[in-house]
Amino acid sequence: MPRTVIVTGATAGVGRAVALRFAAAGDRVGLIARDAEALDEVRRELIGRGVEVAAEPADVADAGQVFAAAARLEEALGPFDVWINDAMETVFSTVADISPAEFRRVTEVTYLGFVHGTMAALRSMLPRGRGRILQMGSALAYRGIPLQSAYCGAKHAIRGFTDSLRAELLAERSAVTVSIVELPAVNTPQFDWARAHLPHTPRPMGRPVEPEAVAAAVYRAASGTWREYWLGWPTILLILGDFVAPGALDRYLAATAIEGQQTNMPLPLDRPDNLDHPVTPLHRVRGSFSAEAGERAPLVVGELARFAAVAAGALAFFAAGAAVAHGFRNGRGLRAGR
Repeated sequence: MPRTVIVTGATAGVGRAVALRFAAAGDRVGLIARDAEALDEVRRELIGRGVEVAAEPADVADAGQVFAAAARLEEALGPFDVWINDAMETVFSTVADISPAEFRRVTEVTYLGFVHGTMAALRSMLPRGRGRILQMGSALAYRGIPLQSAYCGAKHAIRGFTDSLRAELLAERSAVTVSIVELPAVNTPQFDWARAHLPHTPRPMGRPVEPEAVAAAVYRAASGTWREYWLGWPTILLILGDFVAPGALDRYLAATAIEGQQTNMPLPLDRPDNLDHPVTPLHRVRGSFSAEAGERAPLVVGELARFAAVAAGALAFFAAGAAVAHGFRNGRGLRAGR
């Protein structure tokens, strides 16, 4: 049965790939993004695929715009079954070089945009007692890295906000559910249009995955019930590594993550960025790193991954203890026989 699915940040990258994936399943899709021209392009693309679609331009940093867009989408498509918060912005910069205004803008879009979208979704879902909200998170919600303090702070905030909401929904015995999908680096246009105060152009840290791999995971998570999903080995290892050895990660990232997030190409002085205004020609699904991006990534349940890691650690500790005890017994027996 077709669902009504709303996607913010729907004109490029993960958001656009997600919208296309749900459309491929025959769902009704509502699109929200601030660039009206790019939004209409995606709307026409989905209509061409024979699905019911509506689009509303809105800057997610503005709660009033989000609420008004949501009301119009609900009127056009019906009550929301799934709401996916994806819109984001970032600035590649050290804390010393980013301005307060830039930090505020990233926070307002990447964190408060999720808050506003969630509030809009709840207005539709709570009266009916059903619905699913998905937050596009990041491994950086657990482990901040150099050059992305504003983005990392926003992703940490999303996790705290979502945990609070989830507990409230459980206390109310609501059938509305909320989950986070924690993502690795993804080959999206953000690296082509994000504002940067760097000597060289930005790039993903490590090997990214393609947006379509994220969209496939989000489609699965929309029918799930777990509180958190981790996508890709880099996400799994970074989250668990920060749990076990955060100090070692500090030193590793200090040594690798600054150069690791820059190409060898000097940053052009006239490079356009999307912090304050959209860069319409760059709205597409994939970014500039497809030559090295992965087409697939494992999706694991966060709770199960934690349990498996703890169980493996306990088993290793028990095995080490047993080996020491065995050696001690053998050593004592040898001494007794002399």
